[in-house]
Amino acid sequence: MYGTVYLVGAGPGDPELLTVKANRLLDDADVVLHDALASDEIVESADAAEIRDVGKRSGGERTTQEEINCLMVRKAKEGKDVIRLKGGDPTVFGRGGEEAQHLAAEGIDFEFVPGVTSAIAGPGVAGIPVTHRDHASSLTVVTGHEDPTKDESALNWDALAANVRAGGTLVVLMGVGRLPDNVAALRASGLAPDTPVAMVEKATRDAEFSVTGTLDSIVSRADEVGIEPPAVTVVGDVVSVREQVVECLQETPAAQFAAPADTAVSERGVER
Repeated sequence: MYGTVYLVGAGPGDPELLTVKANRLLDDADVVLHDALASDEIVESADAAEIRDVGKRSGGERTTQEEINCLMVRKAKEGKDVIRLKGGDPTVFGRGGEEAQHLAAEGIDFEFVPGVTSAIAGPGVAGIPVTHRDHASSLTVVTGHEDPTKDESALNWDALAANVRAGGTLVVLMGVGRLPDNVAALRASGLAPDTPVAMVEKATRDAEFSVTGTLDSIVSRADEVGIEPPAVTVVGDVVSVREQVVECLQETPAAQFAAPADTAVSERGVER
């Protein structure tokens, strides 16, 4: 009898944001195949006999999607219950849909277990609501790192810029490396240079770090303070809400915030 594969969202990193169901499954699974964005604390809490890192790391060691698909099927056909553990939510740029299709084609039972997506959690923990009655009535989430084998971008930057101009919020995931290109595309599509922008690195984790600026300044600001993946980029008027709430915001104990653009910064979050 085949086992079941659970496509589980691990959330943005804080173990307390893991769902009750995901936590229970981690206690009961035979095999855990986790990606690079699942936090160490969550992975180490698993009670499975076999725990394997199958993360895809840019420029480094890489487990191909084909290898992951084969592993899930092989372990399930051995009668083992498998957790495919992904940072955030498995269906938000997590290839959960592709993996579900592969499992179904192989006759393997599977279940989606939703997780808290960083597209919402990242801005939220930094004091930036992705929607707000006075600032944004729509939310668009896009990948900032499209499949490099595509002949052309599937993103309509003109439409994205128009939506932000109309009062919407744009959230870009996995876009640190292509930040200059993405900003240039929004500028070329007519989005105002003074549009508020924020980046939140390692949201909900001890190393959480935020930087704010504008479309005109965010690339230099990110370079200045050394923003690194994983980070979420937020574009739109909702970013301004942070300034109004930050004094009372209870952030991750080690969370830091880069100084305003007109303040010199010698180290992350340290004004001089």
